[in-house]
Amino acid sequence: MRIGIIIGRIGGVDGVALETEKWIDVLKKLGHEVFIMSGEFESWNMDYEHDYLFPALSFFSVEAEWGQRKAFYEPDKDPAPLIEHVEDASNMIFKAMLKWVKDKKIEAILSENASALPCHLSMGVAIKKLILKTGLPIVTHDHDFHWERGERYVSAHPEINQYVDDNFPLLLPNVKHAVINTFGVETFKNRFNIDATLVPNVMDFNRVYGLPTEENQFFLKDLGITQDEIALLQVTRIVRRKGIETAISLIDKLDDKKLKLVITGNNNDDENKEYYNELIDQIHELNLASQVIFAAHKVLDHKDLSDVYAHGRACTYFSTYEGFGNAFVECVLAKKPIFVNNYKPVYMQDIGNKGFETVMTEDGILTNKNVQQMSDIIYNPKRCLEIGEYNFNLGKKYFSFDVLEEKLNNLFTF
Repeated sequence: MRIGIIIGRIGGVDGVALETEKWIDVLKKLGHEVFIMSGEFESWNMDYEHDYLFPALSFFSVEAEWGQRKAFYEPDKDPAPLIEHVEDASNMIFKAMLKWVKDKKIEAILSENASALPCHLSMGVAIKKLILKTGLPIVTHDHDFHWERGERYVSAHPEINQYVDDNFPLLLPNVKHAVINTFGVETFKNRFNIDATLVPNVMDFNRVYGLPTEENQFFLKDLGITQDEIALLQVTRIVRRKGIETAISLIDKLDDKKLKLVITGNNNDDENKEYYNELIDQIHELNLASQVIFAAHKVLDHKDLSDVYAHGRACTYFSTYEGFGNAFVECVLAKKPIFVNNYKPVYMQDIGNKGFETVMTEDGILTNKNVQQMSDIIYNPKRCLEIGEYNFNLGKKYFSFDVLEEKLNNLFTF
């Protein structure tokens, strides 16, 4: 089958983009021919026969930025010009999509979160117009929804809120919805009486990952960490819901100058660096400047993360909320112990109930028992290896490409 993927950006470290790459690999393995229409191709060797750059689909395009600002951030008194703008922009995008579909003889569409989250209004509406016009079968890979984001996608205008509800998610008869967690399945059933398909985020458990090599042997040294010191890894972006303050507190409570916390992500998504500055204040107050290391400059894209995991003792992942939690499965793939918070709404019902051996906190609170359990693991390399192997085998069973292959085989049977 000739499958056309529509996505805002691909090739970078964004979670949607990363999962899409995995879907592409598996779809090709199943014998499908894949075409991509995207607003951005980051770190991506474009194949112009199959990859179509259409800048209007970018989240940073004029069409997207103006729509977001006037819908949710700085609304005008009259919402009519905004709706007119979105309709005009969506018509322009729709025409480009229609031509692309015809030129490439596309037989099915995969919409990557563009039909679920209204982060690009005209793009989502254009996809709806495309399906209404062509009648093509479509799978919408729905990672998250506007009602899960607090006030982020709430407009001052009831008309805009209704417009969002009318178009996101895409509710048409020939749509198959793939969601990334059980909460999404339940939401579709309760809100729309629709049976969505649960497709968990996965990793390639057949690839070599997180192993020390000649190329990565200097990673920790380049960060100022010596051979006799121990690195704990926080492999996430710096945003509030990642609970990084709990990881810093753990370093403080363990009270060992040879213990270092390596934070790999940047603070680009932290508005006004508000959360980042709170972490800096915490590090200063606890006198941990020599033990907490910000390493984003050394981790330029997701392909370097294998090198990061190769030299860590264990991972901290005290998130309060996640749509799924790729970093958890990534850590399992790298065979590293993980200290996790029971993050909502996913962890226990989609991951924690599988039997992984972890140390888990509730509400980001480090109890004395938690700290002792983590200490017992950190200072016992043999135990770390045992936990790593045990969790790896569970991960392979529940979150591998084999699982994804079975799911996609069913979804793309029309």
